[in-house]
Amino acid sequence: MIQAVIWDFGGVITTSPFEAFQKFEAARGLPIDLIRSINATNPLENAWAKFERAEITHAQFDGLFAEEARAKGYDVRGADVLPLLAGAPRPEMVEALRRIHARMKTGCITNNLPTNESGAMAGMYKKDIMALFHHVIESAKIGLRKPDPRIYAMMTDALAVDPKACVYLDDLGINLKPARDMGMKTIKVLDPARALDELEAHVGFALR
Repeated sequence: MIQAVIWDFGGVITTSPFEAFQKFEAARGLPIDLIRSINATNPLENAWAKFERAEITHAQFDGLFAEEARAKGYDVRGADVLPLLAGAPRPEMVEALRRIHARMKTGCITNNLPTNESGAMAGMYKKDIMALFHHVIESAKIGLRKPDPRIYAMMTDALAVDPKACVYLDDLGINLKPARDMGMKTIKVLDPARALDELEAHVGFALR
């Protein structure tokens, strides 16, 4: 019996930044998925990871990311990448969240940036959407980020639910694995309509 649905934010509730990454790469004549490959290299301790744990400043991220890009043979500043992160809310996902919030517990685990450093992301977390979560965990506020298993345990403890009674949605497989290992049902969000089909099957009621 599902008692809670836990959501990632960017790429699930909002459109994926990966689309913006690819447009940026195409416009600059860079290899497609270069930015993703930089972020996937040393993923627990690279510039991106440190920034999402609020361990470095905007300026430090800019330089460290540039170093990581140069190591792959390209010139890309971190400051140029950050504005690509702000996605637009997906109405169908917000409606599903609203219906679930009315009937069971909801949580959000988001790898994000420090509020005073986020710039273009500042308006991403809409108040009316965030109010639909019973509990929110932001990596930049707690100094811990997905896929660290502890962040998922913090959520289930806060919601007072057994992981086996939870569904977790994320657009990255690396972030789904720890949740699945804890016993959660997991949904990889690539196509929102398909993800909602799976979510409806788990919760047992219409979300659209």
